[in-house]
Amino acid sequence: MSEQLLKITNCIINGDDEEIVSLVKEALDNGISANDILNKGLIPAMDIVGPRMESGEMFIPEVLMSADVMKMGLDEIKPLLNDSDISTAGTVVIGTVQGDLHDIGKNLVGMMLEVSGFKVIDLGVDIDANTFLEACEKEKPDVVGLSALLTTTMSAMKETVAAIKDKFKDVKVIVGGAPVSEEFAKVINSDGYSDDAGGAVMLCKSLIK
Repeated sequence: MSEQLLKITNCIINGDDEEIVSLVKEALDNGISANDILNKGLIPAMDIVGPRMESGEMFIPEVLMSADVMKMGLDEIKPLLNDSDISTAGTVVIGTVQGDLHDIGKNLVGMMLEVSGFKVIDLGVDIDANTFLEACEKEKPDVVGLSALLTTTMSAMKETVAAIKDKFKDVKVIVGGAPVSEEFAKVINSDGYSDDAGGAVMLCKSLIK
């Protein structure tokens, strides 16, 4: 990695919103392509931030700051990128299951996925199984992420996983949320579980690979 790209990576990790735009412009002026800035400067930063969040080395406010800086850098190069250059990691449909209106955790996962190179389709909250199935049919996702915060909606999560698995054999389904555990994830036959956004990104990457 060149010194300029390393500076961009460190800028995002440190949440430095004052330097990111000038660093990206400087890299472009020096002949570094927008694609290289994306794949060798921006995305590698979130590959570091995710695990640090999972290990407790970084906390949510710091992660949000890093994600915001990442977006600032991405906005600077977007006009120079082809559609095929962006969101190449895979497609993920996410939503909070039926009966549950909580979205903070889901939104954080969605944001982390986006800045890590995924195309994210966020269905919102209180989403029934049929809506997830329709999204799978339309978007052809690699992964579907289901969120629940209420114990009373864990049954809806189980039903939704079963419905997706029955109709879309190749789509991976992951779950998360306060009442959800790894054991529950296995019982309902999901493909994985994470208790934080950084882990969810790593899980999606591992499932798609």
